Amino acid sequence: MDHLIGYRDRGVGADGEVTEMAARKRVVHSAALKAKVAMAALRGDRTASQLASQFGVHAVQIAKWKRRLIERAAELFEDGRCRRSDPGRDERELYEEIGRLKVELDWLKKSCPVRLTGCGR
Repeated sequence: MDHLIGYRDRGVGADGEVTEMAARKRVVHSAALKAKVAMAALRGDRTASQLASQFGVHAVQIAKWKRRLIERAAELFEDGRCRRSDPGRDERELYEEIGRLKVELDWLKKSCPVRLTGCGR
């Protein structure tokens, strides 16, 4: 398979000499274009091939953007506020973690023969 990858990077010059070609740059499409293409695909009035030629994007990419739009459409209407079933839950978890860390620190102070506060003196 490696021999095929190298083949794509070479070209034949006018004199028959094999030359190295410049690598193609990756096209980055804007979010607005992706949305426009996905909405057109979702309408279904044109085929993927027609949309691909209209927008200059591969038909497989159009199908991916359409699927992503369908899967994530509900996120547009989600409420941004966080709903908590138990508002004190986070506070309890933090106090539990503080307790565990205090116990660990006390154990380290007792088991470590070198004082950490003396800076090596």
